[in-house]
Parts: sequence; C-alpha cells; structure tokens
Amino acid sequence: MLWIMRLSGFFSAALVMVVLSPSLQSFPPAEAIRSHNLDSQNPAVDPPNRFSFRKSSAFPNAHECSSNNRNKLKKTGVCDPSLVHVAITLDVDYLRGSIAAVHSILHHSLCAESIFFHFLVSETDLETLVRSTFPNLNFKVYFFDPEMVRGLISTSVRQALEQPLNYARNYMANLLEPCVTRVIYLDSDLVLVDDIGKLWATSLGGKTIGAPEYCHANFTKYFTPSFWSDRRFSGTFSGRNPCYFNTGVMVIDLVKWRRFGYTKRIETWMEIQKSHRIYELGSLPPFLLVFAGHVAPIEHRWNQHGLGGDNVRGSCRDLHPGPVSLLHWSGSGKPWLRIDSKQPCPLDSLWASFDLYGLSK
Repeated sequence: MLWIMRLSGFFSAALVMVVLSPSLQSFPPAEAIRSHNLDSQNPAVDPPNRFSFRKSSAFPNAHECSSNNRNKLKKTGVCDPSLVHVAITLDVDYLRGSIAAVHSILHHSLCAESIFFHFLVSETDLETLVRSTFPNLNFKVYFFDPEMVRGLISTSVRQALEQPLNYARNYMANLLEPCVTRVIYLDSDLVLVDDIGKLWATSLGGKTIGAPEYCHANFTKYFTPSFWSDRRFSGTFSGRNPCYFNTGVMVIDLVKWRRFGYTKRIETWMEIQKSHRIYELGSLPPFLLVFAGHVAPIEHRWNQHGLGGDNVRGSCRDLHPGPVSLLHWSGSGKPWLRIDSKQPCPLDSLWASFDLYGLSK
C-alpha cells in the first residue's frame, strides 16, 4: 500500500511519477448493476462522441480479502453489508476528473472488489462509458433531476458553483437504496494515494457526518454581514463551536440523515438564502449551517484541499505539512485543464498518473 509521508513544499514532477505510478495488477470480473432510473430519461449528447478513455488495468484483491467476494455480490448486490460505498457525481465538464478519482481509488485499495460506486448523474448515456473504462467495476448510476433544486439555487461567486449536480449530495439518502446505511462522498477533482478502506473505517462517534475540520479558518467569511447581524440566522450557531469543513470529502451515516430529515433542513436554508442573501458560495454554506460544530473530525490527511489554486493568476499550491492520503484540487484550477494548456503545476503530474483520457500514452 502506497503512503506519502510529509509531502510539503515544492517537489518535482519526476519524483511524483516515480513514487505514485500505478503498478501492474489484475482485478477480478464483477457485474456492473444497471440502474432502471435512466430508461425513461431523454438522452443528452452522447459522451462517447466527445470523450475517449483508455480501459483501466485490472486490480486484484490482496490475500487478506475474501475470495468469495464476487459470488457474494452476485447474490446480495448493493445490499451486501461488507461493501464500501463511494458516491461520486458524473458530468461532462468533470468527467475526466471523476474517472481519474475512481482509477486512483481502485489502484490503492486493499480490497478493490469490495468497493461499490454510486454515480450521480443529470445526463444519460454516461453508464456505457464507465463500463467500457472499468469493465469489472461494481457500480450503479442514479439520475438526479436538476429541476429538483433549480428553483432553490442562488447566484454564486462562480458560475460553476451554481450547477444543479453540485447539490445532488443533499439527496443521496433518497437516491440510494435504503439498505445502504453509510457512504463516502467524494468530489470529482481529487485522487487517493491510500486505501479508501481506512477512511471507511473511521468512527463517526454518533455524528451524522465526518470530515476533516479546519478550525483555524475564518468561519465568518462564509456568510454575509447581514447574516451575522440578524440573530434569527446567526443564532443557529449558539451553543456550537463551528469550524469550516470541505464538503468534497465526507463520510455520511445515511440512517441518521434519513431519521433527522437533513435534506429538508438544507433546503430550508437554501430558501432563506433566496430571500435574504446570507451567503455567497453555492452549496457549501447550507452544509455549514446544518452541520458545523456537529462534525466527527477526520484526519487532515484525507483532504489535502486547495490544490486548484487560482487559474486566473496561474498560482500553484503546495501541500500542507503532514502525511497525505487524499489530494484535492478544489479551487478554480483543475489539473486536466492546466495539463492541456501546457501550464501544469508540480502536483498536477501526480493527478496525471491516474488520468485515463485519450489514446494510449
């Protein structure tokens, strides 16, 4: 299992490639479960005409994993209690990132066959592309209707933050099968360099969600002055010690989410935002309003975020000091865009080692 310890400051692209290049492995076959939700939807632009991804190498289970995983999965499907559930959105703008994220997860997993992917989509015909890229993947595709949230979305500081699919994570408890009681939600602009099974095993200590918290961040900046001046709104944090957390990496207890109706609580804050303008940053603030101060802390190694920097200034970000298990290119600068423009940052070569876009290299 690959570990990256004390990755901080500047290090060269060559070193990254040497340390993290995928090894040759084989991944036993497993059936992809087709979602019936897509059958009645109108097809969007056919992604295979716009994207071409190489077929992923196969990844075997380690000796520690059960050899009966595949047979068990055929019988129990998505409800198998031994599965690790991972949810990721798929859309044409971030598809290259999503594919790289899946590839990195499989590459570093001790028990690749035990991972079940839940892909949230607002466009059809992406399922075929996923299956052709990862023929042995355990997955299901769920259609998220953009109209469910279009009327709740307010303008944001970046247009990309206004896309309806950004809000699909609010509805996972409804979209995923009731037998799925826990899920890891991941953004599409990250890669793992550690076994996701370790993140899955994190204790939530009775909390509904777990995430790396950043209590040194200026929490007040995530809300407008009118929010803080109105006790009706700011009072929601009374008795809480709210800290910023990035919603791109979360472990979620879906049983508690469903029991306490958190989808409706988030929607209520989105409705308030429409009339009172209490924040500026898209889908993040409603999560902070509902959960900040009630989050199970997870080690920072599981979300080294902010690597996207700022595309306008062309800035590159280094890693925070400490061990690293997940690298997250949050921010406006995405690694695939910088690579294609021949202006990559040093860390972008790490992401590129999991990129399956295009013809064989």
